[in-house]
Amino acid sequence: MDKNSIIGFVIIALIMMGFFGYQSVLVKKQQAYQAQLDSIAAAEAYAQWQLDSAWKAEHPEEAAALEAQPVIADAPQAPAAAQYSDSLLNVAAHSEASFVTLENEKLKVVFSTKGAQPYSVMVKDYLTYSKDPVYLLQEGKSDLGYIVYAPTAVDTRKFNFEVSEVTDSSVVMRLPFAGGGFIEQKYTLKKDSYSVDQAMSLVGMGHLIPRNVTGIDVDFSATLPRMEKGYKNETQYSRLNYYFPDDNKPANIGNGRKGEKRFNNNIEWFAFQQQFFSAIMRAPGNFSYGEFKIDFVPKDSESHDLMNCSAKLRTDITPSDKIEIPFEFYFGPNDYKGLKAYGHSYEKVIPLGGKIIGYFTKWVIIPLFDWLSKFISNYGIIILLMTIFIKIVVLPFAYKSYSSSAKMQALKPYMDKINAKYPKQEDAMKKQQETMDLYRKAGVSPMGGCLPMLLQMPILWAMFRFFPASIELRQQPFLWAQDLSAYDDIIHWSPSIFGMDHISLFALLMALSMFFYSKITMQNQSTGNDPNAKMMQVMSLYMMPIMMFFICNNLSSGLSYYYLLSNLITMLETWIIKKWIVKPEAVVAKVEAAQKEGKPAPKSKWQQRLEEAQKMQREMEKQKKNGRK
Repeated sequence: MDKNSIIGFVIIALIMMGFFGYQSVLVKKQQAYQAQLDSIAAAEAYAQWQLDSAWKAEHPEEAAALEAQPVIADAPQAPAAAQYSDSLLNVAAHSEASFVTLENEKLKVVFSTKGAQPYSVMVKDYLTYSKDPVYLLQEGKSDLGYIVYAPTAVDTRKFNFEVSEVTDSSVVMRLPFAGGGFIEQKYTLKKDSYSVDQAMSLVGMGHLIPRNVTGIDVDFSATLPRMEKGYKNETQYSRLNYYFPDDNKPANIGNGRKGEKRFNNNIEWFAFQQQFFSAIMRAPGNFSYGEFKIDFVPKDSESHDLMNCSAKLRTDITPSDKIEIPFEFYFGPNDYKGLKAYGHSYEKVIPLGGKIIGYFTKWVIIPLFDWLSKFISNYGIIILLMTIFIKIVVLPFAYKSYSSSAKMQALKPYMDKINAKYPKQEDAMKKQQETMDLYRKAGVSPMGGCLPMLLQMPILWAMFRFFPASIELRQQPFLWAQDLSAYDDIIHWSPSIFGMDHISLFALLMALSMFFYSKITMQNQSTGNDPNAKMMQVMSLYMMPIMMFFICNNLSSGLSYYYLLSNLITMLETWIIKKWIVKPEAVVAKVEAAQKEGKPAPKSKWQQRLEEAQKMQREMEKQKKNGRK
């Protein structure tokens, strides 16, 4: 063995001796530490025994009941009785739940002592489509709990609270601790309101809550039932909203799709929103964390439920001998004016469109709708009057479009001559120039029909957003439609074919009105040999009505009815303009007079820019040809 090997073995031996020596020191320290822990545990056990003895002396009947319970071999009853170190928590964990009901003109709320939470919430004056009461929170299908660290996690849902006070409008429940202090939950149902105020208090628990604990956790989950006729339409307008302070509108997940979001931002309130009703929880001091989930129940589920929602949140606290945490609940309809009256931006759960469209809906559509509702009870007639009013308002813009269309139809014979003169595709530039010259002589602006129609698009979109979200139309009948907020199926079948199981009559009539209006406006229009123009005509004549039918077939029949009325009034306006205002012979006479004079007609700025662009295009084509040569 050489010198290096001997040195290596010596070093290894020294390292091993040092390691074993260090380990023996650690073992002695651990034994001493464990002995200290055992002493502390023994002292705590003795203190707990004293507390238990004092509690038994103060509550002899409950103590006797616990001791009288039979002991069965291999049964979990004995360990369960000592599940918590706090004797009063053990009693609360094994006692039976009881129920307290608060009721006003709008709500009936049943509270359970198990967790001191709402057990069921019924919204009065409303029924589901199947004529059942509207329950936003169903019996046994909601869960609201608070996790308080005192000093270990105490989940309020696991304990029965003691009812300490009940009045016509409030209930107070408490969960006492053997070492002193209690958790108090007070619920107050306001008179003639959909609002429930909650005051959570941690009283005399300063010695239990560690100083480094700065918040409590909130866990709220609920399964909302189906309430409307159309499953697809109901899921499309149902979601989970969450609102950040001072935001323009709440963010959301859902709308018929499974979703999940997590935030560390301050959150003021969140809402489990069905199409026409919402369960909203608000923290005036804001939640400091939020985790939200939503999942929709399949249509063919026997439970007839709509969606499962859950929210896990945290609210901050400042440790003290009495901690008060307020919460507010809203259980009620998604009525714009009613929600707005609460002053917390609850009304923003109603989908009214973007900024511009939302302003138009809030300041024009809703006030007009509410005003007409004061005098007329039939909502079908209200929609008719609203449509007429809107058509009168936009008539100055629409008139230019209709008159331009009428003039272009009068020019069809001239357009046919131009198309015959330039049949080839390479003559498209010359044909366009001559067409523009014809329009100038007749005083027709090609863009005159497009811009006014674009200005009407926000109105059409506003109505598209308003009708399916309007609770006023819910279960309101008109003609053959039983519910203007749902589809009006005249034929239905099962199973569905390509996701379709019915035909809505208003949607079908609306699509037919689109087809006939397109056919009337196109019958005198000439496309020549332009394949793009022909394709546009086919799209407008056939594809658009078919597409709109499939879109509206599952939506509100009130929306389809509005579009039908709008198309019929448009056809009437167009006919009046063509019959008595824009006369074809006058347009033709104007063209012939301009041709006899031989003077060029004045050009609009748009026409000048178009001709400059055409000139530049011709120059570029010449340069390309010269480059090839």
